[in-house]
Amino acid sequence: MVATMVVDADHLLAKPIFSPARCSIGFHPLHSYYAMGVYVALLFFPKTRIAGVGLLFHMLTDFEDCQWIGLLN
Repeated sequence: MVATMVVDADHLLAKPIFSPARCSIGFHPLHSYYAMGVYVALLFFPKTRIAGVGLLFHMLTDFEDCQWIGLLN
């Protein structure tokens, strides 16, 4: 599940790479709603289930970060 953190590599495509006021969900390609659909599909296959759970948990934690950003702005 730790390997699913590689999904954050898409942050390298953004300029600036890090912005504390930017929500990752819907901004970065691997954090898009289409990508999340693929992550849900991974749950249906036994060999990819753990990766799917890890990726969806990653999206959940990024979504929670977005909620904090909204409160602070």
